Amino acid sequence: MPLIFRFRNFLLRRFFSFGLSAVALFAGFSHSASLAAQQPQGDNSPIVLAAPEPAPPVSDSASQAPATPAQTPATAAPTPQNQSAQSAPQDSSGQQTKRILGIIPNFRAVSADTELPPETIKDEFVSATEDSFDYSAIFIPAAIAGYDMARRDTPEFHQGAAGYARYFWHSAIDQTSENYMVEFVFPSLTHEDARYYTLGHGGFIKRTGYALSRAVITRSDSGTEVFNISEVFGAGAASGISNLYYPSASRSLGNTGSQWGLDVAIDAAAFFAKEFWPDVNRRLFHNKYAEPPAQQ
Repeated sequence: MPLIFRFRNFLLRRFFSFGLSAVALFAGFSHSASLAAQQPQGDNSPIVLAAPEPAPPVSDSASQAPATPAQTPATAAPTPQNQSAQSAPQDSSGQQTKRILGIIPNFRAVSADTELPPETIKDEFVSATEDSFDYSAIFIPAAIAGYDMARRDTPEFHQGAAGYARYFWHSAIDQTSENYMVEFVFPSLTHEDARYYTLGHGGFIKRTGYALSRAVITRSDSGTEVFNISEVFGAGAASGISNLYYPSASRSLGNTGSQWGLDVAIDAAAFFAKEFWPDVNRRLFHNKYAEPPAQQ
């Protein structure tokens, strides 16, 4: 009988230590003491009376001791998480936006120190389509058409409004063809990542060299740096296709090579603009064009 009573007290003390308040703790022990007093065996009463007396201080300290370390990590853990979550939006260095100046598409730019999974073939197709048919996609063809018309690059197009229209739609097709070749067709074949990964750190010369070098160096889907086959040969393929819709007098090796070099140079200049756009947005516009964290 004394062993059974001690075992019951042990179970009660364990139960109190995992969730009962101090009032319930003392009430339970007073109830156990009353039960012990009702035991009919006189020989066992000294053992019964001696057992519950030292139990409350031991159970009280035992119930409080594990409670403190159990609550400490629970209360301390959210603190660093909240601090990091609050500090991340404050550091806008190298943070890209979907558009430059709220107009120019910047969909393929990746913020600094950001790792993304490889794009699927569907993602690459959507990216090329967005760059080709965005409402702002007319700016570059419009500028190139005006420049070529001023130089009388293709005399067969003539001058005036009709001539400019011919220059414009040829430039627009050149851009669309180059986008699909560089951003969709060749990356899907070579397993290269056609997105621009912002460096965001270092001096102006270092970052400029990095940005311009992306015209010939890119990342593979596995994350290693490789020769940018998609850019170099994709632009070359687009220049070769342009011979199908330009006048026969313009279908020369020199004109094809000139168009090829122009496409690569335009993309290199775009990489330069993407690299320093976060700095311009932060310092000149005070993050006016920054996007909410959920859209990053």
